[in-house]
Amino acid sequence: MITNSQALRDFCAPLHDEPFVTVDTEFMREKTYWPQLCLVQVGGPEEAVAIDPLADGMDLTPLFDLFDNQNVTKVFHAARQDLEIFLHIADRLPVPVFDTQVAAMVCGFGESVGYEQLVAKLANARLDKGSRFTDWAARPLSERQITYALADVTHLRVAYKKLRDRLERENRTAWIEEEMQILRAPATYRPDPAEVYQRIKGRKGHGKFLAVLRELAAWREEEAQRRDVPRNRVLRDETLVEIAHHTPEKPDALSRTRGLGDKAAHGPMGSAVLAAVKRGLAVPKAEWPVAPSRPDLPRGIGPIADLLKVLLKKVAEETNVAGRLIASSADVDLIAGLGEAADVAALRGWRREIFGADALKLQAGDLALSIDGNRLVVRDLPTLQAAD
Repeated sequence: MITNSQALRDFCAPLHDEPFVTVDTEFMREKTYWPQLCLVQVGGPEEAVAIDPLADGMDLTPLFDLFDNQNVTKVFHAARQDLEIFLHIADRLPVPVFDTQVAAMVCGFGESVGYEQLVAKLANARLDKGSRFTDWAARPLSERQITYALADVTHLRVAYKKLRDRLERENRTAWIEEEMQILRAPATYRPDPAEVYQRIKGRKGHGKFLAVLRELAAWREEEAQRRDVPRNRVLRDETLVEIAHHTPEKPDALSRTRGLGDKAAHGPMGSAVLAAVKRGLAVPKAEWPVAPSRPDLPRGIGPIADLLKVLLKKVAEETNVAGRLIASSADVDLIAGLGEAADVAALRGWRREIFGADALKLQAGDLALSIDGNRLVVRDLPTLQAAD
């Protein structure tokens, strides 16, 4: 356990010469908008440490300097929340990063494989997950908590090496690069307040309703950040939707909103909400948000999409790549209806090579699926016609 800045500097200094380190965090977020970083675990070749960011006078600069070193790969498992924390604290992301969960999807471990399952298979380790939901902000931490936390980076070193070697051996390293680019993009973790309304369930509507909802959601996002509380601690999604539908102009009308109340409606929050409603109503019609819509797909494509999904399952099994990483169900539907015109990742890069090209041929009627014994076989139709 590292609890002072000098010990952190001493630990990080030799790691600048290593090809990779493993990283994990423990944090609390139930009562805050921003995750509260409670512990950082880093695994090197000789030892793993738990760094206490809550210790008096702790300066994490040596750690962030290590994260800036582009010659040292920072290895995470399911990295998004960890990276969001570091971006918020340091205003920059570690580079480069490697996510073993994404790599595992390319290496035959299924979709969104958990850390416990991954290290059991690759490192032959059994983890005690009993401390998963403990209070990481409380001090002192128990020996069991620290042991649990360090296990998340010690076994990860073994898992990373085996995944890295397998990717290189099968020439698949480039396959996960697109996912790593998403992880390296600050926009992944910093939503535009003007766009967060798109995440709200029940936002069925058009025009004026969406313009008002957009302003309400943007105000709530900024207010949640300012107060550092979860979004729903400010106002719940369903409350925003109700307000956007009724567009109240006065506190009395706002107070009739379910879940808001008279006191809030007549207070500072009510004034801010009414101001957001007013801004939304003032948006010119030409600038109203447009509800997301799927392209008009031909009727009767359901069986075609089902056939493409059979092909996808076959490809996933043969390549040991998680089907969801190759193509989503929505992507398959678009290919079934639009063919080459479908703007989906499955028709680009390595995904096209292993699935997209054949999917297009199957959609166009130039490819057939048949059963040979207990195997599904893909054949070009001209070959079948010649055989006939």
